[in-house]
Amino acid sequence: MTPYEPSSDSWEGPIFGDYYDKGDDYSHWRPDGMQDWLIAYTLSGEGYIRTPGGEVICGAGQVALLRAGAPHEYGTVRGKRWEFLWIHYPGLPENSYLTGAEVYIGTLPEGAVRERVESAFRRVLQDSLNRTELWMPLCENAIREVILLLAQRKDKQFDPRIEHTLQVLSRSMKEEIRVDDIARQIGLSVSRLSHLFKEQTGYSILEHVNRMRIRQAALLISHRGRNASEAAEEVGFNNYNHFAAQFRKVYGVSPRAYRGGRVE
Repeated sequence: MTPYEPSSDSWEGPIFGDYYDKGDDYSHWRPDGMQDWLIAYTLSGEGYIRTPGGEVICGAGQVALLRAGAPHEYGTVRGKRWEFLWIHYPGLPENSYLTGAEVYIGTLPEGAVRERVESAFRRVLQDSLNRTELWMPLCENAIREVILLLAQRKDKQFDPRIEHTLQVLSRSMKEEIRVDDIARQIGLSVSRLSHLFKEQTGYSILEHVNRMRIRQAALLISHRGRNASEAAEEVGFNNYNHFAAQFRKVYGVSPRAYRGGRVE
């Protein structure tokens, strides 16, 4: 493969992307998410992606797929560099093979599969820049190739009903969560949904919702200047003491200590 050069052009449109090689001062924060999907392939180093559902790390040979609409922050892991290719694109039906949560991380084996994925990214970047005839379907086909290669290697796939549940919870994170309403929408009894959700995610439904809310509150505190009380209210906690207790479970410090950047 020939070396990459960052593009000097401004790439805009329904599909666009670039090559980045960033130090650990790099980060990007979208509190309201975005309308399109983001797919990134790490060539070397490590990057992080944080959403209300948690934080994931994307290292060399891994592809990250970030769902449209998910509030998020991403950047280079502290003390590292992050060399990666990225593409923004409209949703494709093949996305459903990989994700029901905000982020999917797929690991590729060394050798032919990584080369094939890297080649697909390169083709999208080139075609989206040149804008020759039929560039859009060519780009879409290359992105589909990456997604299908990842789907072939997916070790574990959530039950479709749990994927649906995760989508419902992500959309209604700030609202009052009633498990019986969700179970009725999914088409399962409350007990069956609760058991299946805990079995596949490791958390109860309410535990999962609390963790999403807490991580969203942490993003609001660290990047939007909210104080602890404001963040608690924005993510749907009516009781501050409950919020603070849940926050400490996730981060090990109080919300105010987290805002001050110190550990109590």
